[in-house]
Amino acid sequence: MQNNLTPTKERARKYAHVYFSVIMSVILFGLGIFTGQIIDSKKLITKAADNSSLEANIININRSQNNSKEIDFEQFWKVWDMVKAKYAKQPVKDADLFYGAMQGMVAGLGDPYSVYFPPKAAEEFNKSLDGEFSGVGMEVGIKNDQLVVIAPLDGTPAKRAGLLPGDKIYAIDKIPTAGMDTNSAVEKIRGQAGTKVTLTIGRAGLSKPKDFVIVREKINVQSVSFSIKNKNIGYIRIMQFNQDTVAGFNKAVAQLQAKKINKLVVDLRNNPGGYLDAAVTLASEWIPDGQIVSEKFSNGVSNEHLSIGAHRLQDTKTVVLVNGGSASASEILAGALQDTKHATIVGETTFGKGSVQDYETLNDGSALKVTVAEWYTPLGKNINKQGIVPDVVVKEDWSKEKVGEDVMLQKAYSIFAGKAKTAVTK
Repeated sequence: MQNNLTPTKERARKYAHVYFSVIMSVILFGLGIFTGQIIDSKKLITKAADNSSLEANIININRSQNNSKEIDFEQFWKVWDMVKAKYAKQPVKDADLFYGAMQGMVAGLGDPYSVYFPPKAAEEFNKSLDGEFSGVGMEVGIKNDQLVVIAPLDGTPAKRAGLLPGDKIYAIDKIPTAGMDTNSAVEKIRGQAGTKVTLTIGRAGLSKPKDFVIVREKINVQSVSFSIKNKNIGYIRIMQFNQDTVAGFNKAVAQLQAKKINKLVVDLRNNPGGYLDAAVTLASEWIPDGQIVSEKFSNGVSNEHLSIGAHRLQDTKTVVLVNGGSASASEILAGALQDTKHATIVGETTFGKGSVQDYETLNDGSALKVTVAEWYTPLGKNINKQGIVPDVVVKEDWSKEKVGEDVMLQKAYSIFAGKAKTAVTK
């Protein structure tokens, strides 16, 4: 770990909000992924120890030091020894048992956002945060104990295959997902580019589950795109909050100002989240002072993230588009702008991830993402499981919309024109 990070980068390295979410929040993208939101300004992966060294360390553990008033750790070691001695396929690797036990320990929390990543999985997870990986291009999470699609990303195999936010994933390559955590699901969905994965999907309107055969690709997510709509309305699409988001957003704002446009649509639909610091930086462009988001820890300590930067958009009329695939960092941005009345929120109720994860890479390259706090909007709302309710509710029905039609974007246009019931705020 480097010690010369700025306070912002140091915080970015430590905290994670991750969709991914539920989301895992693994930001699946193939899972795509979290949290979905992970706050991490640098790759934290270190070179993993080789298995032989790891096994030697495990064998030398002083078992007598593992004491607890609630349980007998000797039973753990008894099962360890029995598995090694009796399992039909020998030899049993200590490293496999060790990492499996670590994953099971964290899974024992019953929290879909808390995940232990073995070294290889941790490396893949960090790649997804960088916006480049091989998979199908979607975020997955767990909702009501069911593995679901949080958001398929535009231009990816998942999107082209027709997967939709809210789709229930019943099986991956015929392996049932009942009881499967998001990390395991991500490992099964991702794979080498050019290979296939079969997802058994259930959704409203389907009489029975349907198999979607999807060819994996190398996914490179462009987090921010900018265009001009109707000649005088800026349109910024944010696909996720990764390490490139702030730079991409700054470029878009510069173009907006150069063209002297004062109407802006920010599209957060199907954005599973990402870096907390990026969400705070973006929200600060509208909010000149005060709180953007606060974190409340189990020990009663609160940590407030206040507005920073130049506030270049505080006088820009803004509409933010959201849906059920908008999670984590997306909800932080939308919630802050809604509470401070700097934007009109249009669309569907968001996913509802209101917890904070600490993310730390360990010496062998494995990593732990564990829930440490809950976050609250400027008005003190925690949207966990409930989501953010839009100011103007617009339901998308892809089965009825014409090709190229976008009812939410059309509603934004009507708000700017003063034809909608809710006028856009500044």
